[in-house]
Amino acid sequence: MQNIIKKITMALKLYMVSLGPGDVELLTLKALNAFRDCDAICVPTKSKDNSFTKSISHKIVTDALDFLGCTKKIIPVYSPMQFNKQDWIDEANIIIKASKEHGSICFVTLGDAAIYSSIYYLLDIIKQKDLSLYKNFEVIAGVTSFSAASAVAKKALCLGDEELIIKPINPRNDVRTTEILMRPKIGMDTERLGDGNFYTFENMYLDNEIITPSKIKTVSKYMTLFLKFAKRD
Repeated sequence: MQNIIKKITMALKLYMVSLGPGDVELLTLKALNAFRDCDAICVPTKSKDNSFTKSISHKIVTDALDFLGCTKKIIPVYSPMQFNKQDWIDEANIIIKASKEHGSICFVTLGDAAIYSSIYYLLDIIKQKDLSLYKNFEVIAGVTSFSAASAVAKKALCLGDEELIIKPINPRNDVRTTEILMRPKIGMDTERLGDGNFYTFENMYLDNEIITPSKIKTVSKYMTLFLKFAKRD
């Protein structure tokens, strides 16, 4: 496997790395490449003393570094997970300081960064505090807990025309919805999808990939995905 891990020539960057649901073998090659080529890795911990005794994230990172055969500076980021803005500000400050002291930085999160992660709260704060760092960030996707759970259960999450719903069990506020719209038919007029904050992804990750920050009018490619993002402040 190590033979297919490519060498990346990186400028100063901030990588927001998804770790997956807890198994180092579910890390992506992109995550491993970022770990190998960064200068330091910021790892969240819920311990006030900045220890990693019970940290799943720290174990995944150290196991990955062992696999890669390299060592990196590990920087603890106290993350009490209380949904408190000041906590996110404190975490962002640690990331910014680490970047200034060490260079290219990885910050890690369990699961996938797109699903109930603090990643985008932190990025909003970093944008305000250090625009140059913000302009050089990349989010690395990961395996979600529910996709891994589906594989363990050996049961599909959705088949045919079934819907898949992801929802918080105990929401703090009014629930807003992001829609993932898949499996369109070629030639379909997208007017039926309604209005909203759309992105369109055609042939994602292929040579003829097209990403449009809006809703295209007519579907021309089988591999077309629409994201209709929740309206946020």
